[in-house]
Amino acid sequence: MTSDATVRPLLAGLDARLPELRALYEDLHAHPELSFQEFRTAGIVAERLRAQGWEVTEGVGRTGVVGVLANGAGPVVLLRADMDALPVKEQTGLPYASTVTGIAPDGTEVPVMHACGHDMHVTCLLGATAQLAAHRDGWHGTVVAVFQPAEEVGGAPAMIEDGFLDRFPRADVCLGQHVAPAPVGFVGTRPGTVMAASDSIRVTLFGRGGHGSTPETAVDPVVMAAAVVMRLQTVVSREIGAAHTAVVTVGSLHSGTKENIIPDTAELRVNMRSTTPAVRERVLAAVERIIRAEAAASGAPKEPEIVPLNSFPVTVNDAAATAVVQSALAEVLGEGRVFTLPQAVTGSEDFGVFGTALGVPSVFWHFGGADPALYAGIDSDALLEDGLPATVPANHSPHFAPVPGPTIPVGVTALLAAAAAWLGKEGG
Repeated sequence: MTSDATVRPLLAGLDARLPELRALYEDLHAHPELSFQEFRTAGIVAERLRAQGWEVTEGVGRTGVVGVLANGAGPVVLLRADMDALPVKEQTGLPYASTVTGIAPDGTEVPVMHACGHDMHVTCLLGATAQLAAHRDGWHGTVVAVFQPAEEVGGAPAMIEDGFLDRFPRADVCLGQHVAPAPVGFVGTRPGTVMAASDSIRVTLFGRGGHGSTPETAVDPVVMAAAVVMRLQTVVSREIGAAHTAVVTVGSLHSGTKENIIPDTAELRVNMRSTTPAVRERVLAAVERIIRAEAAASGAPKEPEIVPLNSFPVTVNDAAATAVVQSALAEVLGEGRVFTLPQAVTGSEDFGVFGTALGVPSVFWHFGGADPALYAGIDSDALLEDGLPATVPANHSPHFAPVPGPTIPVGVTALLAAAAAWLGKEGG
């Protein structure tokens, strides 16, 4: 049975479901929750899955939700969506824009926004689960729907550590997707490494406090931190070959309380991305070397404290499974809308933790959520070669906002088409 012949029956009635899914998306967007705080979102997910007829387990990996729908003998397919939002103040101007605040792990109050599209992921997977439940005569096997907390900050490992492998049917393939600032209707993926590894650290630099008028009596950690930030820019530009890919970002720097007081400490949070083990080792070593050397050069009274925050490997797509997914997506979306990415994306994902832990193939793809009008005059080849125009808000931007109307059906369809490539196979 071909994927196209299997997925078409699964799409029946989707158009009638879209207003409900649009309302769900707008509600989730207006009520974002930080990592491991997705209680409201998890409650909505669990309630909807139960209403659809799924067997539901809540609180997996703290706030994760897992739905299981067994439908006779056949393959087991894992479909995953992430649920958490980011500490970003929304500036989209949308009528359903978030005005929510939350409490960060350090106890501070922060604005919260779905600036990475996880609300779209939840909406699309709930749309796919509804279609699967409504059309059980169109497929066979078992689907494990995973709604994961805390993407990139330990959510997938937390679910694995909470007994995921033993508590739920073992998947034969893991499938996931992420909305991207590409035009609506286009999908991109690639075999092999599709997303970078990620390592994050918290750095505390130690100075010696004093009066702002007598800096000679102090060791200024603000100047020390500034030197570290600037020198870290040379890791990629001067220590990583042009043929390799790496990113080093200082996303947070905090020090002091008043303009005329030299503080005792400065804290930086640094994120590093890499696509090969050798580059990763080189970046990690260079970052630590620079931090310690700048502290020594500043006469710091104490060695810097470097604490790992989170780390996970590159996301790797199984080549054979990726070919199956690309073919399935092309059959339902159109040949000209499914692209092979020329290189790995420097963003990172912990989705691959599921496939690695289970020892099964996994495939991850990106689907467009941007208004095609933003790409007027830019063809697909130029987009793949040159990247996003500067005028298009990217993920993590306070202006990032997928166009829900056309994006939701594409996301639901992509999940159903990819799953159908396995669920429609005779003999399991």
